[in-house]
Amino acid sequence: MPNDLSLFFKPKSVAIIGASSNPNKLSFGIFRNLTQYGYEGKIYPINPNAAEILGLRCYPRIEDVPGAVDLAVLAVSARLTPDLIRACGEKGVKAITVISGGFREVGEEGAELEKRCLELVKLYGMRMVGPNCVGTMDLYSGLNTTFIHGVPDRGHIGFLSQSGAICGGIVDYVRGKRVGFSCFASLGNEADVTETDLIEYLAEDSDTHVIAAYVEAIQDGRRFVEVVREVGKLKPVVVLKAGKSSAGARAVSSHTGSIAGSMAAYHAAFKQSGVIEVESVSELFDVAVALDYQPLPSGKKVVLLTNSGGPAALASDSIAEHGHQLADLSDLTQQKLREILNPSAQVTNPVDMLGGAEPTDYGEALKIILQDKNVDVVIPILVPQALIKPELVARELYHAWEGSFIPMICCFMGDESVKEARNFLHEHRIPMYTFPDSIGRVLGAMGRYHAWKVQTPSRPSEPSPIAHREQVRSILNAHAGELALGERVTREILQAYGCPIVEGGFANSPEEAGWLADRLGGKVVLKIVSPDLLHKSEVGGIQLGIEGKSKAETAYRDLVSRVQRNNPEARIEGVLVEKMAPRGVEVVIGMRRDPNFGPLLMFGWGGIYVELFRDVAFRIAPPGYEEILEMIRETKAGQLLEGFRGQPRGDLHAVINCIQKLSQIALDFEEISEIEINPLVVYPEGQGALVLDCRVVLGDHR
Repeated sequence: MPNDLSLFFKPKSVAIIGASSNPNKLSFGIFRNLTQYGYEGKIYPINPNAAEILGLRCYPRIEDVPGAVDLAVLAVSARLTPDLIRACGEKGVKAITVISGGFREVGEEGAELEKRCLELVKLYGMRMVGPNCVGTMDLYSGLNTTFIHGVPDRGHIGFLSQSGAICGGIVDYVRGKRVGFSCFASLGNEADVTETDLIEYLAEDSDTHVIAAYVEAIQDGRRFVEVVREVGKLKPVVVLKAGKSSAGARAVSSHTGSIAGSMAAYHAAFKQSGVIEVESVSELFDVAVALDYQPLPSGKKVVLLTNSGGPAALASDSIAEHGHQLADLSDLTQQKLREILNPSAQVTNPVDMLGGAEPTDYGEALKIILQDKNVDVVIPILVPQALIKPELVARELYHAWEGSFIPMICCFMGDESVKEARNFLHEHRIPMYTFPDSIGRVLGAMGRYHAWKVQTPSRPSEPSPIAHREQVRSILNAHAGELALGERVTREILQAYGCPIVEGGFANSPEEAGWLADRLGGKVVLKIVSPDLLHKSEVGGIQLGIEGKSKAETAYRDLVSRVQRNNPEARIEGVLVEKMAPRGVEVVIGMRRDPNFGPLLMFGWGGIYVELFRDVAFRIAPPGYEEILEMIRETKAGQLLEGFRGQPRGDLHAVINCIQKLSQIALDFEEISEIEINPLVVYPEGQGALVLDCRVVLGDHR
């Protein structure tokens, strides 16, 4: 369907179906809002029981409107909605907002009603926002089809939300703070228009410089990643994801499945697409305002200019926690500061001018600091004093900073006494925050976005050869109907794609085990093979350090006997006999298929402690070479492989190669819901890696 959503924000004509003259009804609030914020298009109230509303002629039906209607807003009972959508389609309406509730959110009957509405929307080539939403608002066209009280200032933040209540709360929160918005959109059930559609639209909207979003669930995760990755190159996308407590960790047959909950997929998708993820509503707009008002920092060296040591200490902690550091001011800068400030002032960093600092002290000190080449960001902090007017400090800071390319973010502590200062700073595109701990979060977000924008494009992996796919297809067909595949079969799948597997083979008799041990030479490992016992170590199904033919035969008998005795219901097929691998760094790599984003890849500390330490990182398939390297570096296991404290560097290229092959298997075979290699033993740089254990889970077993 077409993605031109401009009619939801800049239509030439709007019909309010169900408009009421009763001030106690929501539909009256919608109609009143549409008439009082400067919208210049034609407005048509639709109500068969009224002659006029707020001085405008009322029409009995949409068909009776004499002119064309770009946007129809439906505020009627859910059961009436399908017929009214059909009437809108016949009229030629191309955009519909369904405010009404009573659809999918109330159960099966409502879901069926919503489905009928969507079918009609598609039939007539329309787009629909909602149902069960608050509507849309555009601060430039004056359109307001919501029932929210009041509007924010005009600016350049485009805000979309799956929750209407969040929209209303935000409007009330930002009013009077000179925080400007281009548009608001409440999406409700997202039967048609989704958050991804709207982000794609706002990418082309010249009034929107920053996109901020509150989301509860993303319907088409793969499209979201593709769209937002491109949008992020043009303008920042800041997202607050709700529902973190429903992580969805589940006890299944692989460690990957139990660790990789739904939030892991969201976090990975956001990282890969350049989304700036935040943790609270206040942080959402703190970050959005900074990205709208200020240039991105070119580095991480920060100067604090303050009249109080306590807030500066808190700000120092905050910026350090989020990856920034205090800049070292040059000797010349410190000398110049001494010449103009109180003799007792501290002129290193933080620059503490003491409680008696005048507005002119802030301005003159800032001019000097901005000339220092060691400075990437400057943070003026003010604790209001009895004899100092915060607004005058704000003015001095602005005039000193005006024309500089160095970002400036202010922290003026307080509320009543700093209102005028905030208004002045925001009018001049300088963000101001109330508490020092906000500074680090904002700078961290700006830094992450800058790093993502300048990163080297990731190299995609090569598609798998047809012969590899055909070989694995035959293996999966041979095991159709099974829920999980143990190491014996998974080895064959991984080998088909070129993964480095420890040398070994399958034996279903003591004699075969002895023959394999003799052929492999040296010490071997015997592992039980049973479709009912995927975690072999937990049932005593492994014997290490067996050497020689006769010892292998004895070990086979002992192993099978012990496992059968302790697990009488288990089906024992035989044992794997594998060569004892040299010691190395044990890591885990895995894949779990997420219902929204597809294959979710995992890397982390391996062995038996994977779930205890949970030192893991995730990416959505298919990740490029650099994305996999970044994922590895996020973990302590990755730091060890990179030569932590003089340790030999591990063969990162071999690890990345294995992850890429795992990714390709997952993309080639949708019936595989989980794959895990644990451990993958990594050897020193240039010496490769070896798969020592592995398993596959088939189907969807959530």
